Amino acid sequence: MEIVSNIALITINATLVHQLVAFLIFLFIINRLMFRPLRGVMAERDSFIEKIKLDTADAAKEFERLNEELKAREAAVRTEAHGVRSELEERGSREAHAILESAREEIDALKKRTEGEVGAKIAEARKHLQKESEALAVAIMEKLLDRRLAP
Repeated sequence: MEIVSNIALITINATLVHQLVAFLIFLFIINRLMFRPLRGVMAERDSFIEKIKLDTADAAKEFERLNEELKAREAAVRTEAHGVRSELEERGSREAHAILESAREEIDALKKRTEGEVGAKIAEARKHLQKESEALAVAIMEKLLDRRLAP
């Protein structure tokens, strides 16, 4: 047995070459079996996440568009409702004025008719009152004079 006195820690021999070849084969196999599929899955996941981000951005844009459209419709409906309300108020005011005017005319007609009736009753009452007062005056004078007056 030969004693080799070697001071170096690493010796370059065939074992190092075999180790290097085994490592390269292992690296090739692990690349084929593990890293490539893993990179593929990671790429799919990244593309899926990017697609979700794009879909989210599109949904946000669609939401904003629909929100603006809804606000525009709401403003249009409010404007239309305000116009309808104003029109109804105006129509109601006209109808109220017409009803009031009709009531005033009816009241005036009723007042004139009532005044006519009251005037006729007063005139009739005056005629009766005239006759009654004459009869009463004659009766009082007859009692005072104790005799009958000729009419």
